[in-house]
Parts: sequence; structure tokens; C-alpha cells
Amino acid sequence: MQKPLEQLIQDHHIILFDAECVLCSAWADFMIKQDTHYQFKLVSVQSNIGQQLLAYYSLPTDHFETMVLLENGQCYTESTAFLRIIQRLDSPYASLKYASVIPKTIRDFAYRRIALNRYRLFGKTQQCYRVTPETQQHFLLDEALI
Repeated sequence: MQKPLEQLIQDHHIILFDAECVLCSAWADFMIKQDTHYQFKLVSVQSNIGQQLLAYYSLPTDHFETMVLLENGQCYTESTAFLRIIQRLDSPYASLKYASVIPKTIRDFAYRRIALNRYRLFGKTQQCYRVTPETQQHFLLDEALI
């Protein structure tokens, strides 16, 4: 069944992540384990659908400096995206939502320091994140648009 991009955005809470980044792939693994209620769909920014979603929100499609959360048609980035995601998980992770009392400028500064140095600190994979039959239900794949 074919769904237009706008419908997918309305139907799902989408997390866009850099599937070549070791830290970002570890984040995807964390979400697969912790999102037991299947609240989010993961999308690689390198995938066709990831590229279309980035372009739809006028975000860069050739370099990736932030995780992106698409929730109810709204686009969230940096520390705000992280906090909105984490608050929907079960304890003890949901308690990290209280970090929102830290001013956004400080949170985003810290987020950017990690994001801009993630390849140097954590490495870059030679291949994109691999979706397996066991993890497929956590992902929104290119076939969703076909």
C-alpha cells in the first residue's frame, strides 16, 4: 500500500539517525531495546525515505549533525529531540526529562560538541546499520513509500 510522505509523518513518531555513525547506531540499538511499546519508527538519514524527510523539513541531506524527531508533524532536533524521545520511555530513562530545566542553549551546546566529534570519538562504520527480521518492526523502510 502506497503512502505519501505527509501521511507517514502524521502516522508515526519518526527518529532520523546517521546509520554510518557508531554512536548513532548504538542509539538505534538502545531504542530497539527500550521502546517496548513501539512508539517510534527509526529511519536512516542515508535511506531514500530519510533523504526525503530531511528535504521535506529543509534539513541538510549531505551532512548530518543532529538526530531528528518528527512528532505530530513537528520537527525537533538536538537536545530537544533527545529529551522528547527519552521522556516517552519507561523508567529509569524517563527521569532524564528533568534535564529540560537546563537552558536549551546549554543543552544544545553540549549536544553539538558530541555530535560534531562523534566520528572522531566513536568511529564510523564501513556500512550502514543493518535491519534484521527481528528489528524490522522498529523501522520505517523505503518500501513504506512504494
